[in-house]
Amino acid sequence: MSAPTPPAPGGPHPSGTRTTPVMVACMLSAFVAILDLQIVSTALPRIAGDLGGIDLFAWVTIAYVIASSVTTPIYGKLGDLFGRKVTYLSAMGLFLLGSALAGATGSMEQLIVFRIVQGLGAGGLFVSVLAIIGELFTPREGAKYYGMFGMVFAGASLAGPAVGGLLTDALSWHWVFLVNLPVGAVIVALLVKYLHLPRKAAAGAKLDYAGIVTLSAAIIALTLLTSWGGVEYAWTSPQIIGLGLGTLVFLGLFVKAESTASEPIVPLRLFRDSTFTISLLGTTVCGIVFVGAVQFLALYVQVATGASPTASGFILLPMMMGLVLSSVGSSRIIMKTGTYKIFPILSMALGIVGALLLSTMDSDTPRVLTILYMVVFGFASGLSAQVFTQAAQNTAPPQDMGAVSGTVTFGRSFGTSIGISLFAAVFYGRLTDELAARVPDGALDGIDRNSLSSDTVLATLADPVRGAVEDAYAASLTPVFTTAVPILAVGLVLTLLMKNLTLRSRHHGADEPAGSPAPAAADGTHERRPDHIHPPHVTHGPSAAPPLRAAGAALPHVRGPGRASRGLQSTSSGTPRAPSIVRGRTEAVP
Repeated sequence: MSAPTPPAPGGPHPSGTRTTPVMVACMLSAFVAILDLQIVSTALPRIAGDLGGIDLFAWVTIAYVIASSVTTPIYGKLGDLFGRKVTYLSAMGLFLLGSALAGATGSMEQLIVFRIVQGLGAGGLFVSVLAIIGELFTPREGAKYYGMFGMVFAGASLAGPAVGGLLTDALSWHWVFLVNLPVGAVIVALLVKYLHLPRKAAAGAKLDYAGIVTLSAAIIALTLLTSWGGVEYAWTSPQIIGLGLGTLVFLGLFVKAESTASEPIVPLRLFRDSTFTISLLGTTVCGIVFVGAVQFLALYVQVATGASPTASGFILLPMMMGLVLSSVGSSRIIMKTGTYKIFPILSMALGIVGALLLSTMDSDTPRVLTILYMVVFGFASGLSAQVFTQAAQNTAPPQDMGAVSGTVTFGRSFGTSIGISLFAAVFYGRLTDELAARVPDGALDGIDRNSLSSDTVLATLADPVRGAVEDAYAASLTPVFTTAVPILAVGLVLTLLMKNLTLRSRHHGADEPAGSPAPAAADGTHERRPDHIHPPHVTHGPSAAPPLRAAGAALPHVRGPGRASRGLQSTSSGTPRAPSIVRGRTEAVP
């Protein structure tokens, strides 16, 4: 029995989807989402200076990240229930609406509100792209697309600071938001025309409203705790203690809701798989440190060293180049070997070195040395850019692909919001003391201290006063990076505990014959599959093909899209053996 000839690269998928234009749209979507964070972070000092409100500086990003973090796992589940296409297009519509509103804002408060709208849409972009890749391709096939994803991530990271600086200086900071609109229109047009995944049957589906509400409340409470602790309120104040208790209560209620929901946002059975659990925790660590801390590097470059927004973008380029090299290089190796464990281990270890180096910087640190430290930190970040998502999808059951992708993506976004809030609390708590100690009394009278990050405001200061402000900002950034070290140490321990599996070459466990071995580890042993990856019979599409028969008896089979049915065949001795597909033909494997 011959297998159907697989589609040519970029040709029609069995679902009717043309993969090339869809992957172009997906990569553009990832590019826009990553670029948005990068260009906004570069423009934030100018935005805060123009609109007034350095005290709200971090909230422009925090509001966006909270909104995207809350909605990410929800979008993942919505994609499982109602289909990837309608879920993605809804998310993109919200993202573009928020971008248009943010570009027309007139105050920091309005900007924060519009960033929430933008974040509500952004939460569905990454998870939808990852779930589409996971649904269209097997983990091994998808490795090359994750390589492309890594290149796009690196390219957007490279371009972001420079583009943000150029837009801010050449046009205005409003264009760091408005630039999303034409690119978003192209993405929507491509997906509307070419993406044709089967629409899920939504009849009888019940959204997990209790899970949505309790998870959202827990995220908001924890983010406020890390943002206000030590800045707005003392760590032992009733407000902070109340937020801590509220976080624990809402997390407990969330777990209870998920254990009883018919369609939970985050199915608790997923945590039986240690690979999924460690991937979720590991990507959270990456979000806290590698994304959260980068926000403050632009502040260091612009204020502590006196660089313009455009110059700061180019100063950050070598760090992003380090991310490019490590992300693309690790993706290529993973695609070739199928193994990935070494890369997150190296990422955490090198990240510790980079954070320690960055913590030594002050306003007098030579720029070449500053760039070198940033390169080390960027290289460490790239080594784990997409590894945790690949690892989690590798052991994910097909019916939970969106939930798995959404939860892991949520981990990184949630880690980012916590990281930015935590580091902002550390930074601004120290900045107040440093300014009081370094700046002469009365030197800043008549000057809004919330606008000190603006290069135009700094230019009006006398040289000794400006030098004192620069020293205060540089000294306030030191504890940000020393705080990152123990967090990365926890990540290192977690990655050392990760099992050394290889990527599957079949469709997420759905087309292995019953009794087939689990993914092989690098040492030749086999990983026991979690209970949720052992369906007795799985089919794709509206109906299953007739099973292969041996000696006149139908035996169990599992069928994947676009592949021949893979049943068990009997040898002449009566011993069952599984067929494999090699170059379009079916062969029996002993």
